[in-house]
Amino acid sequence: QVQLVESGGGLVQAGGSLRLSCTASGSRFTINVMGWYRQAPGKERELVATITSGGITNYADSVKGRATISRDNAKKTVVLQMNSPKPEDTAIYYCNADGTYLGGTRKYVSWGQGTQVTVSS
Repeated sequence: QVQLVESGGGLVQAGGSLRLSCTASGSRFTINVMGWYRQAPGKERELVATITSGGITNYADSVKGRATISRDNAKKTVVLQMNSPKPEDTAIYYCNADGTYLGGTRKYVSWGQGTQVTVSS
């Protein structure tokens, strides 16, 4: 299996900065897309940002201009940097990755356990 471990999160002040990291581990796999999703209380899980293995990024409209997603393919790590977080950014943030196991076409989708982000006003 592919395991995702998240770090970062916690309590941040509005107007500050937030940095979330996620590292994939396992054996005999490649990663296609890595990204971050979030789920606020009472709401559905939503996409925040994704990045392909080639560095193509996609952002939710709500975070465009404030968030930057980056990736280190060698370290199998994806980082979400968010400037000027807002109280509405408060949510549980989940790391996501999909790809293929080596040796065939068997695919996987993995999720991290989630990390709580609370933005105080």
